[in-house]
Amino acid sequence: MYALPALPDIELEEERRRLIRSFPAYSRAAWPIVEPGTPLVWNWHLDAIGEHLQAVYRGEIRQLLMTVPPGHQKSLQTCVFWPTWIWAQKPEWRGVFSSYASQLAIRDSVKCRLILESDWYKRRFVRGKWELSGDQNVKAYYQNTRMGFRLATSVDGAGTGHRGSAIVVDDPLKAGDAHSKAARDEVLRWWDQEMANRLSDPRTGVRVVIMQRLHSEDLAGHILDQGGWEHLCLPSRFEPKRRSVTYGQHPERAKFWEDPRKVEGELLFPEMFSAEVIAAEERRLGSVGFPGQHQQRPTASEGGMFKASWWRFWRHAWEDDVDDPYLGDLRSRTIVLPDKFDEFSLSWDCAFKDTKDSDFVAGGVWAKKGAERFLLDLDWRRMDFPETLRAFQAQVTKWPKATAKLVEDKANGPAVIATLKSKIHGIISVNPQGGKAARAAATSPQVEAGNVYLPLHAPWRDRYIGEHKDFPLGAHDDAVDQQSQQLLRWLGTGNLDFLTTMGKR
Repeated sequence: MYALPALPDIELEEERRRLIRSFPAYSRAAWPIVEPGTPLVWNWHLDAIGEHLQAVYRGEIRQLLMTVPPGHQKSLQTCVFWPTWIWAQKPEWRGVFSSYASQLAIRDSVKCRLILESDWYKRRFVRGKWELSGDQNVKAYYQNTRMGFRLATSVDGAGTGHRGSAIVVDDPLKAGDAHSKAARDEVLRWWDQEMANRLSDPRTGVRVVIMQRLHSEDLAGHILDQGGWEHLCLPSRFEPKRRSVTYGQHPERAKFWEDPRKVEGELLFPEMFSAEVIAAEERRLGSVGFPGQHQQRPTASEGGMFKASWWRFWRHAWEDDVDDPYLGDLRSRTIVLPDKFDEFSLSWDCAFKDTKDSDFVAGGVWAKKGAERFLLDLDWRRMDFPETLRAFQAQVTKWPKATAKLVEDKANGPAVIATLKSKIHGIISVNPQGGKAARAAATSPQVEAGNVYLPLHAPWRDRYIGEHKDFPLGAHDDAVDQQSQQLLRWLGTGNLDFLTTMGKR
C-alpha cells in the first residue's frame, strides 16, 4: 500500500485545502497510489481535462463531451481520480459509471476504491467523518455511510435501477464494432432509453461522456447533433480550423477554455506520443481509424474508394424486416432477390498459409442480372490448403449453376487449380495485372452506381463493407480482391486488359 510520510495536522489541512481547490493538483498527488511504479508524465491536456471536470462539479458545465485519443489518461482522470476528489468534499455524491465492457468499468472502480481505502486519502479527506459501508462494498458497487455510491456497469449491464448525481460514460463502443450499424444503434438506444435519464435530480445532475471518435454515427456524433453539450476535443495533431473552444454556462457565454496550440500539426502529448509514435499509429489504424481515434474527426469513416452509402442489399421475399430495429436506412437500399439470373460465378482469393497473421481466404458466389451484380454467398475465413480445397468443392456442390470458377493465380491459387482442374470444370485462372488498388478502382463505379448487392442479413455484411471502406490501407484485402476479379470479368476485357488477363486451364 502506498503511503506518504506523516505530516503535522496543520500541514495536512493546508495540503487538503490546496488539493480541494485544484482537481489537477489532486490527481497528480493521488497518482502514486494507483500507479506506484510508473513516473507521472504531466501534460497541459491533463490540466484541460481536470479543469473541465472541476467545472462540471461546480455546475458550470452540465453536459460535457471529451473526445481524446487512446492512452491519454481520460479514463484515469475521469473515472478514478474525479469521484474520489468529489467525495473528499461531498461524500453523499452518487456516480453511475459505464463502459462498453463491464471489466473495463470494474477496472476503474477498483482503482477508485484503492484511493478511498488508502491511508493517504483517509488522513487528508475522510478523518473519521464517513467510511465505506461493509455490506455495500464490492468491485462494481460500493456505498459510504453518507449514502453516496459509485456504480460500475456496461452498455449491456443492469444499471438502470440506480439514479446518480452524475452519469459518466467512458468509451461506450468497442473499436472493433465501429463498422457495425447494429452495435452503434444499440449504444444509441441504450443511451437514449436507459442511461441518459438516470439522474437523481435532473435540475442539478450532470452528464459526462469521454471517448475516442470511431464513426460519424457513434454516441459523440449523436449527442452533438442533439445539442446542449460542451465539447472538449483534443486531436493528436493540431488542426487550426478545428480549434477546440468551450464555454461555461454563464449568461454571457464567456469563453472557458481553448486549445493553446498555435502551429498546424503540433502534437498533443509529444513526451509520450512523439511524431514517430503518431506516424506508426497512422499506419496501423489506416485512413479510416486514425482520423477518428486520433484526430476526433471520423470523416473518413464513410470510406474512400468504396463508400458505405453506395452499397445496396438484397433479401428473400419471405424475410420480414418490420421487427428488426437495427436496419434503419438500409431498408431503403434493399430489394427482393430476383427469381432468375443471367449467370452464376464463383470468385476465390486464396491465402499463402494458415497462421494467426495470414490473410483470409475469400470465396464468393456471384449472380448477374443485366447490370446488377449480387453476392449470394461467401466463405471467408483463415484456411490452410486442404481446408481451402474442401471449401471450394463444397461451394461448387452447393451452387451447381455457377459455371465459371475464378481463382486468382497467386498464393495457394495455382495449387488449388492444379489439384482440382481434372475434377471440376470451368476453373479459370486469373492473373491480375496493375495492382490491387487499380483493379479495385476500376470496379468502384459499379458499387457507386448501386449495381452491387450484398445479402442484407449476412453475419459478415458489416465486416465486408468495413474492409472495402478501409481499402487499400486496411489490414486485409481478400474480400476486395475476390470482388474485383469477378466484377472485372463482367466488365469485359476491352480497354481493361492492362488490369487483368484470364485464361482457362
